[in-house]
Amino acid sequence: MAYSETSTTGYGTRVGNSFKAIGTGLLLFCAGTALLWWNEGRAVKTEDMLNEVGKNYVEMENPNKKDASLEGELICGTAMATTEDSLVDKDFGVGAKAISLKRTTEYYQWVEHVKETKKDKLGGSEEVTREYTYTKSWVSSPVQSSEFKDPAYQNKNMVLTTIEDDQQYAENVSFGAYKLNESLIHSISSREAMDLAIAEDMLKQFDATTKTAYERFYGVQKPAQQQPAQQPAQTTAIPDSVRAMLPDSVKAQLDSLQAVNDSIAKAMEAAQNKKDLEYVHQAGNVLYFGRVPGSPEVGDVRVTFEKVIPAKVTVMAVVDGDTFKPYKAKNGKRYQTLRMGKKSGDEIVDADKDANTMFTWFLRLIGCLMVIGGLKGIFGFIEMILKVVPFIAGIFGWGVGIVCTVIGVVWSLIVIALAWLFYRPLLGIALLALAGFLVWVFAFKGKDKLKELAAKAKAKNEVPAV
Repeated sequence: MAYSETSTTGYGTRVGNSFKAIGTGLLLFCAGTALLWWNEGRAVKTEDMLNEVGKNYVEMENPNKKDASLEGELICGTAMATTEDSLVDKDFGVGAKAISLKRTTEYYQWVEHVKETKKDKLGGSEEVTREYTYTKSWVSSPVQSSEFKDPAYQNKNMVLTTIEDDQQYAENVSFGAYKLNESLIHSISSREAMDLAIAEDMLKQFDATTKTAYERFYGVQKPAQQQPAQQPAQTTAIPDSVRAMLPDSVKAQLDSLQAVNDSIAKAMEAAQNKKDLEYVHQAGNVLYFGRVPGSPEVGDVRVTFEKVIPAKVTVMAVVDGDTFKPYKAKNGKRYQTLRMGKKSGDEIVDADKDANTMFTWFLRLIGCLMVIGGLKGIFGFIEMILKVVPFIAGIFGWGVGIVCTVIGVVWSLIVIALAWLFYRPLLGIALLALAGFLVWVFAFKGKDKLKELAAKAKAKNEVPAV
């Protein structure tokens, strides 16, 4: 059953808070306006920069050989990103020749969820009910259960160990006859699981400290039962002369049995680095702290190791000696990128243009919502004053919300249009015309529609004389 708590805020306090919210609403309105203006400038500059990139890049035909004629040129080339650097995780002693090593830690914890329900009361007060529920899940950091609202779940969390996430990169990554700079290296995403080879002494030390932490919280437990490894079925090779005399159905059954046997053998071979102690388990690229990996308990920890391996990549950047640097457009914006696999320059530029358009519309939506939210915060005190009678306040609040939404949308269009007048005059004029049309519809057509509805309602309520 969910744990709940109820609190009540008085009418006077709510009215006072609504007046304080005017300042917050004004700040939100100004911030949304500034975001809308800035976003349009950013979008235009980014599009101009991408158009310039699309016109000025040249294809690097053979990255495996340095070409002095490409010095200072914006190029697009495809080659293998490789490295001879050996990276080592200093905490676990595992390493590999890789472009990057990444260590990710997860903790099995109780997690608190809250559902809030608000109810206006006659007289202007507000009753707030919060329901708290709890579930177990893997999370990226330990959860402080001492702050849980339900006393039954307080101090229910613990962790067997704490291990920080970590990622390190090779300093020397080759791109054919060239070297990638740090930013380009960080863009390579050819991740794969990393085989672990943790020293036996280290695993035993981990097991001892984990056991101590476990027993301190749970008490002494019986050793977890480990499932015996499955052994491949033993099959006897059948001479070809004998096999030729067997019916086809028997041959099929023998082939099926052999296939199952081979798959089990391969699975066992792949799991050679699996090591099971009482409280620490290593399998594949995961190091697990806990009694039974397949049945996690609160406090269990799992650490996943990944590496970035050599891969074919496409680079768009300016050649700078034996490495690369960002391209600087005429408007001052800089550009360099790395994409996985073989891509043409046009494909990369078109994809970046699409991303720029999507990001622009996303920020437009955020800015518009900020403006609307700011207006509601500014005028929210009017609705709050009427909360003495919740029904009336609800109707009035609905109307205020509609007005603030319309004004917010119109204002956002005006800001966008003015920004485009500054950056792109023709489109700005079109947006201003659209904003003017919305104002006309709301101010005049809306009024006429309300009169029409009122007249129909009056005619419907009139009772003809007998």
